[in-house]
This record gives sequence, structure tokens and C-alpha cells, in this order.
Amino acid sequence: MPDPAHLFTTPREREVEAALVKRVEAAGGLAWKFTSPGRRGVPDRVVMLPGRAPEFVELKRKGQRPRPDQLRQHERLRAAGAVVHVIDDDAGIDRLLKERP
Repeated sequence: MPDPAHLFTTPREREVEAALVKRVEAAGGLAWKFTSPGRRGVPDRVVMLPGRAPEFVELKRKGQRPRPDQLRQHERLRAAGAVVHVIDDDAGIDRLLKERP
């Protein structure tokens, strides 16, 4: 379990999300908020980058892990052929943007 003191020094989930949106849009893409009424645990964003199929992104505060309901939804999406990323920092955003279709 991470030291609670790090919660005051690491970016909040919404800050990671804001950075993702800004950088995806700067790369010519879209990062739409994703909700599915009545279905808990779906990823936070659908990211569409030029020349790539839509991808799902679960955002977390640094060091946090997805909840069990989120993991179940990620597996369902992957089983259907979707790409799902869990991102908790700038390095995760870098990896998403550098991936090739």
C-alpha cells in the first residue's frame, strides 16, 4: 500500500485526465469522456488518434489500481477486441501517444 503522504505530492486523477486530454488534442486527436448509464466500471475516456482505432483509457492517481468492477469491464472490452490503457502519469500518456496501430 502506498504511503499516504504521496497523495499530497502526486497529481490527482483529474489532473492526469486534463493532461491526457490536452496532449491528445495537441496530437490532433479526441479524448471524449465515456459514460455508460447503468454500467459501473467503464473506462473514463475514449481516445481517438489519427490513423488509429478508438482506444479506452482508465485514469488513476499515481500508484492506484483499477477496482474489481473496472477490471471486469476492461476484460470485457479486450475480449471484444478493444484496446484498454490504465494511465496514472505522464509516462503513461507518452506510451499511449507513441504506440503505433
